[in-house]
Amino acid sequence: MTMEKMKLTIMEAAKSAGAVIQSYFQGVFTIRSKDGINNLVTEVDNHSEKIIIDIIKRDYPAHSIISEEVGELMQDSEYQWIIDPIDGTVNFAHGIPICCVSIGLRHNGKMIMGVVYNPMMNEFFFAERGKGATLNGLPIRVSDKKDFKTACLVTGFPYKWPETKEHPIKVFERMIMQGLPVRRLGSAAIDLCWVACGRFDGFWEYNLNSWDVAAGYLIVREAGGRISNFDGTDTTVFEKETLATNGYIHEEMLGVINKEITEN
Repeated sequence: MTMEKMKLTIMEAAKSAGAVIQSYFQGVFTIRSKDGINNLVTEVDNHSEKIIIDIIKRDYPAHSIISEEVGELMQDSEYQWIIDPIDGTVNFAHGIPICCVSIGLRHNGKMIMGVVYNPMMNEFFFAERGKGATLNGLPIRVSDKKDFKTACLVTGFPYKWPETKEHPIKVFERMIMQGLPVRRLGSAAIDLCWVACGRFDGFWEYNLNSWDVAAGYLIVREAGGRISNFDGTDTTVFEKETLATNGYIHEEMLGVINKEITEN
């Protein structure tokens, strides 16, 4: 089982699903709510997911799969594919071109490969463990911004507020009270990739799922960035706190999140 063959599979799956997403974009399709009126799923999510899973099962029928809509398709395998058929479904449903296919691959609990593909913007992010990260085939790196006061940040808000000791809006308030520009794009996978390629210097969010972050997690790390929980310890793709930065501003972002830095 070669990495090159798995790379071909993950790329084929992402590009095939991306073509379907692009063909429906700003078109007519059914939309329904899941657990919450604005937590949407469309028929395109299901179509994209089926294409991805069919391609993976064709090449690796014994591998496990976790996917947003169908859930867990678990097998006794060292390999696990983690799929978001459309990350940013609300954007997609409203004709906003900030949405993507996200596919990650784990081996024995470690992320080894990830793809995030936004066909509307023609941006194909890819990373392989130990081999760096690319955008449309060209190497990418996180920013070299060291001055936290001039950082550009991005975040997101969950549809269901997490049971945390502090409301996420309070953390957001502290960030903007630093005088920092903070964006909210609506796709965690794209947020992570835009940290990886240096457009943003840092990203934080509560209550993300494994399919939201699996691919982006590896892409950030392979681009030289740092990802942790909100206590600064290493995170996995299955935890509910995500802080990703260029590394230089990581401690200061942790300080704001944890109330250690409260004033500009």
